Amino acid sequence: MSSGSRMFQLKVDPLTGNSEWVVIEEDEASGDGNTKQLLANTSYLDMLNDTRRNKAYREAIDKTITMPCHVLDIGAGTGLLSMMAARAMGHGDSVESSGSKGIVTACESYLPMVKLMRKVLHANGMQRKIRIINKRSDELEVGVDMPSRADVLVSEILDSELLGEGLIPTLQHAHDNLLSDNPKTVPYRATIYGQMVESTDLWKLHDLFNNEKGVLDEIRLVPDEMDTALCVKRQQFSMHCDALKDIKLLSEPFKVFDFDFWRRPESHRERELSVKATDTGTIHAIISWWLLQLDETGTVFYSTAPKWISCPSSVEGLNSSISRCQNWCDHWKQCVWFIPKKGLSLLKDEEVNLLAVHTDTSISYEMKALSQNLKLGQSELSTQKYQITLPPEKIALYSDVSWRCSMLNAIKNAVKQKMPSLCVVVDDSLFLAVALTHLAKGSHVLSLFPGFQEKGAEYLQAVAASNGYSKDHVEVQKMSELLTSQSSRRKVDLIVGEPFYYGNNSVLPWQNLRFWKQRSLLDSFLSEGAVITPCKGLLKACAMSLPDLWRSHRCLQDVEGFDHSVVNSTLGACGGLPPGQENPTLPFSTWQCGESKKLSDVVTIMEFNFLKPMSPCSGKAQVEFIARGKCHGFVLWIDWVMDTEESIVSSTGPEQRYWKQGVKLLKEPVAVGSHRSTPTTSDCHSAEIKTSFDPSTGDLIVDYAFL
Repeated sequence: MSSGSRMFQLKVDPLTGNSEWVVIEEDEASGDGNTKQLLANTSYLDMLNDTRRNKAYREAIDKTITMPCHVLDIGAGTGLLSMMAARAMGHGDSVESSGSKGIVTACESYLPMVKLMRKVLHANGMQRKIRIINKRSDELEVGVDMPSRADVLVSEILDSELLGEGLIPTLQHAHDNLLSDNPKTVPYRATIYGQMVESTDLWKLHDLFNNEKGVLDEIRLVPDEMDTALCVKRQQFSMHCDALKDIKLLSEPFKVFDFDFWRRPESHRERELSVKATDTGTIHAIISWWLLQLDETGTVFYSTAPKWISCPSSVEGLNSSISRCQNWCDHWKQCVWFIPKKGLSLLKDEEVNLLAVHTDTSISYEMKALSQNLKLGQSELSTQKYQITLPPEKIALYSDVSWRCSMLNAIKNAVKQKMPSLCVVVDDSLFLAVALTHLAKGSHVLSLFPGFQEKGAEYLQAVAASNGYSKDHVEVQKMSELLTSQSSRRKVDLIVGEPFYYGNNSVLPWQNLRFWKQRSLLDSFLSEGAVITPCKGLLKACAMSLPDLWRSHRCLQDVEGFDHSVVNSTLGACGGLPPGQENPTLPFSTWQCGESKKLSDVVTIMEFNFLKPMSPCSGKAQVEFIARGKCHGFVLWIDWVMDTEESIVSSTGPEQRYWKQGVKLLKEPVAVGSHRSTPTTSDCHSAEIKTSFDPSTGDLIVDYAFL
């Protein structure tokens, strides 16, 4: 939220889960620490490196704005579209605008970006031609913030689903209050397309009930009568679907909805679709994307379609500028809508009836053929009071046979070492809470559940009978309550965690060292010989070729004729940074990062010893390259060692699809090669990585040098 010349940004401490409001002042330098930290984790840099997007907007703006007019840019960002509009009117900054013609009003609500936009406009001599308003667009008033209604709207307030950033209410308010009658707009129209697919990988991401049936252990997270107790939200999930290897297409692409920017949109629409199956199979999901028509004449397009779609039929054969060679980008992906239960089996040429619905901010689907199954039965209605929604990756992990077996063995080994009377699950692990109560008969289990709280308590009570434990042997308590009441309680004999913290889906791996922080808080309450699992964390790394990811985060120079070099350090760019400046390490699911290649063996850089309270630590390791190629960065993650014999290890590395890794992109790509295979080349054969961990902030500093 914002107030006048300051903004309050909510900041969460990754090691405690505590949040605080950070004040960002208007008169602070735009390169200050808070601004850099906030903006480096956004998608602005990736978006500005999307040459297809930038070119499409430039061509459409040049076609649409042919004379001086009043242009409104909503969600102006760095001011790129505003500068394109000003240039299209044939003006630089040499002439002061008069009246409402030949001006651009740039509306941007995010103060850190406003501060950066001012630097960009100044670097391009546009600071007097473009009026910046630091407000939400629905707070703008004609006669106060704008001299008149605008003749042209340019905007880029689109997410992967199209509607998630508030496109519809923003357009509604703009047409009602800010735009002239029959305005011109860039973009002109957007069309949503969908396609039915079969994919075991996608099925595992949402159907824990049926996947758990194939697991032979005695734990049932979703018992028969409570099959929706753990589930994903009924929403679309953005994903790089090109990275999925087992996609089977079961239909041709079909049009779902059109959205016209040039007229006021409706808040709610429903559309019945009849889709013919092109093959026999089981529909596990609907994959959707959008096609943007940026100009009124229909010659400039941008598509977020997966690579197997060359060009939507609606623009096939036109002399349009839509690119058939789609560069990887991360700011827009495809969207996945999961089909409930096991999906719908169908035969080739069978008709499937879909009901597509959109609200102000989202799109959903209902399969009419499954309508009976989709209606809430009595057991499902009763489940809702303790139903917990989890990220798709956690649903898939909880049905992974190998992972479950490892966790159960770790608990069994811990119980054998010392029969615990009091066990504490310090994180949000539902699996460990249920498994521990099931296996440690007679023990009392306390789950802190910092993210789930009372909802988690209701869940543990509901599944007790199905998992063979007594309800009075498990409870949920806050850490603060546990610490203040512990003096009158028994000592803690066992501390366990995955670690997993609800809501921490996009954090760096070492920010899950919150487990270590909580274990440290309980140090004085541990019994003699208390068991900690995991007992150790190993910081691992390997060198990788990641050309798509590096390209999307490289330093900006000229963006469609406008200098953006002033944003590089603030947005966390790589390549071309001044000496002494480093880009940050950022969280990514590397399996979704486009083209990739492993160039070295995995090395261990340092250890986090959970048997002792949290303390500063550091380490280094030499990386030997095993393949020739261009190294774009180092991928880092933590392997959680569950037992002191190190026989049970839960890895969160690049081969796993359940976690994000930390990626440290290089200043510049480096040619590397194996010492054995290329002894006479000038390629680098090894590198040294140094890291240090600060327990007061949770920050991990990563340094590297090629040898």
